[in-house]
Amino acid sequence: MDGNTAAKGGERRRMAAKAVVVAGVGILATAAMNLPPSAALRRLSPPDIHSEYVKFLSGKDTVTAYIAYPERPQPAPAVIVIHEIFGMSDFIRQTTEQLAKDGFVAIAPDLLSRRGGTPATPDSARKLIATLNADTVTADLDATRAYLKTVKAARANDVGIIGFCWGGGQSFRYATNSPELKAFVVCYGPSPNPADMAKIRAKGLGVYAENDARIDAGLPDAAAAMRAAGKDYPYTVYPGVGHGFLRTREKPEVADSAWNAVIRFFRAQLKS
Repeated sequence: MDGNTAAKGGERRRMAAKAVVVAGVGILATAAMNLPPSAALRRLSPPDIHSEYVKFLSGKDTVTAYIAYPERPQPAPAVIVIHEIFGMSDFIRQTTEQLAKDGFVAIAPDLLSRRGGTPATPDSARKLIATLNADTVTADLDATRAYLKTVKAARANDVGIIGFCWGGGQSFRYATNSPELKAFVVCYGPSPNPADMAKIRAKGLGVYAENDARIDAGLPDAAAAMRAAGKDYPYTVYPGVGHGFLRTREKPEVADSAWNAVIRFFRAQLKS
């Protein structure tokens, strides 16, 4: 063996030893975080969405909202998320994030902002929701749409809205007040005044639960009123689940089926 060959062999052994040390350090660092190596790598991966809280004016009051953006090169259509009677919650934040993962800029205004924001307990939130003025809710949703026009990542002319429970009713009602809206989804919420349905310009989709007699009792009249107004309102009553099933996920396969239908609808109407 000549001197060059020996030197090269020694260099290869030193580099191999260095690689072992670096790998060992990585494994030790991972162990120190109580994470498997794969989880540590995932922590270093870029997120597929970005989310944050924002504030904007509605009249003289300030509305706080949670917004999530998809990671994509071009502006995305937008969806406004209206919370349940419980106010801003983990479910609403998670739904907003999921819509971003599905390709939309999603924004959820806290419609209790004028009352100091969503309180700590659901019971307190319900009591505050009962004090809201319907026209003020519309004004705050208008302000949310106006804010979207300042978001460069959003296609502000391609906006839909979705609401759950109390928010489902507000989604339906907002469609009667917002001719520029492109799509609305009602998740187990009551319908608005039939006389106002003729003002709807957006395409609608209804998501209801079989074990929800209180809301379902109004469905035939709502569907008839929409037909009388010349509006198409397709809806599905999902079997074996109750009110709020998208949040409770009592039957995950049913909740996933309903959510997939919502996303297909928004993609078709908003051309995502």
